[in-house]
Amino acid sequence: MRPHRVLCALLLPLALATPASAQQDYPTRPIRLITAAAQGGTSDILARSFAAHLTETFKQPVVVDNRASASGVIAGELTANSPPDGHTLFLAYHQHTVNAALNPKLPYHPVNSFTPITQLTTAGFLLVVNPKTPVNNLAEFVEWTKNFKGSLNFGSAGIATGGHLAGELYKVMTGVKAEHIPYKGSGPALMDLLAGQYHFNFAGLQAAQVQVRAGRLRALAVTTPKRIAALPDLPAMAEVLPGFAVVGWYGIIGPAGMPKPIVARLHGELVRILNLPDIHDRIVLDGSEPAGTTPEDFRQFMLADLAKWAKLVSESGAKLN
Repeated sequence: MRPHRVLCALLLPLALATPASAQQDYPTRPIRLITAAAQGGTSDILARSFAAHLTETFKQPVVVDNRASASGVIAGELTANSPPDGHTLFLAYHQHTVNAALNPKLPYHPVNSFTPITQLTTAGFLLVVNPKTPVNNLAEFVEWTKNFKGSLNFGSAGIATGGHLAGELYKVMTGVKAEHIPYKGSGPALMDLLAGQYHFNFAGLQAAQVQVRAGRLRALAVTTPKRIAALPDLPAMAEVLPGFAVVGWYGIIGPAGMPKPIVARLHGELVRILNLPDIHDRIVLDGSEPAGTTPEDFRQFMLADLAKWAKLVSESGAKLN
């Protein structure tokens, strides 16, 4: 046998064994889980919960790396430019696709520059008003805003947040004229709504529910396509405005080109953790729904999300500043 044929014969079994070996040996060092949030926030708490369980399973530290700036762009760029070996992961959320819809000059593509692993959760926003507002349900709210005399305003946690785009979608679908008032976070935005400084807000469920339960705000609807388990008596916006849906989400992605065996192992572990009672119950209590989609389903979901927000930005004229 010729020497090069002997070499090929020796190397072929190694080549065939590489995918299985990559999965079996992974991880070989600590994993960095990047999150675009400061310590103590919802994203950070979720990241640390999953990191703790993954650390226990993999017998390697999973370290949460907080990159709370630029609405997640820095975290996304850091992930996209990391080696695709499964040792750098990103807890992305809906801002990831919103950013790309608003800014086509991002240093990465929100889907193609990454390896989707699984969508962890899906959640809506809560349409809330001051209890002094003369409406008691969603239908009355739509009629009231359409016939409002004077300057109508809505607040949000900031420019390009889910609450901002939900307000823009409401304007596009109803023809209502309303001015957006951006705040630096949901806390200040809700405090001003309590004080009657503006008229309505599509707020994050977790923050808004505290005020609703205390009777300081009135909830009218959720922005998910259907009602949610945490608030079964509250209608979905789509029940009055068919097609209205604004879905917040969290998911795990990595750099583009990750080996399929590693993706498969991560996906299996993440879905297993997602179904643990303590994780599952906490997500539902916060008003979210566990997802656990396949990598391909998550890819298609993000592509559809990007297309939706790009269309809305075009129709509404929403901008970063």
